[in-house]
Amino acid sequence: MGMGDGNMKMKSLSKRSVTLMLINIKKKEMILKAKRYGRTHPTVVKCSQQLDVLLNQYQGIHLYKDVV
Repeated sequence: MGMGDGNMKMKSLSKRSVTLMLINIKKKEMILKAKRYGRTHPTVVKCSQQLDVLLNQYQGIHLYKDVV
């Protein structure tokens, strides 16, 4: 294992951690908006779609973390 391998794992871990943090923030935001406006309000739907994007990013990071 070379010196660059550790950096790749650190970048992957950092990206996963940041994405997970963003997921949690967006989830809380969506819940608050849903309580205020109702689940089908356009602002809640948009927030849900943004959460979907983050979840897909996280899943991609998690699934392909060992692929270079």
